[in-house]
Amino acid sequence: MSERVTVDEVERVAELAHLELTPEESGHMLHDLNAILDYVAELNELDTHGVAPLAQVSELFSAPGGSGLRVDGRRPSLERAIVLDQAPETDGVFFEVPKVIERQ
Repeated sequence: MSERVTVDEVERVAELAHLELTPEESGHMLHDLNAILDYVAELNELDTHGVAPLAQVSELFSAPGGSGLRVDGRRPSLERAIVLDQAPETDGVFFEVPKVIERQ
């Protein structure tokens, strides 16, 4: 078992992220964070000797038998007028979206 996250730490992180958690949500978050830490502790116990480290998962695609990735190149983008015609709200140049975060 790894080091446990406390209710105070959950509340502090929520405060830093400008989130208002109900006591029930704090309890769920506490459980989830501790479950994640327990799983990471379990992974740390695995024997990884002889396993080559990867900087990117995409390195697997270049290995023999890998499927490879699409070629990165310039392609035409969608026409602004067509995309904006399908948007729920727009000012004619940009998408308009509702404000979702209130800061105090």
